Amino acid sequence: MKHDGLAFHETMDTHEILNLKTICLVRSKLMQGICFDNDLKELMEKDVKQSIEAIQELKELYLQARTALH
Repeated sequence: MKHDGLAFHETMDTHEILNLKTICLVRSKLMQGICFDNDLKELMEKDVKQSIEAIQELKELYLQARTALH
């Protein structure tokens, strides 16, 4: 049996993960502004970059899932 899209619960899980990663991204960006430790700032910047990449991947997956539902 061939299935090209995600199941409904998988689509919802992807949406929840996308929301969580977006919140984490915003929080890291905000915390960089009040952080005085350069090492910690560097770690947060790395987290921001990785979060942006993860969000892009999740958005592509989510859009494919939504397209398959229609």
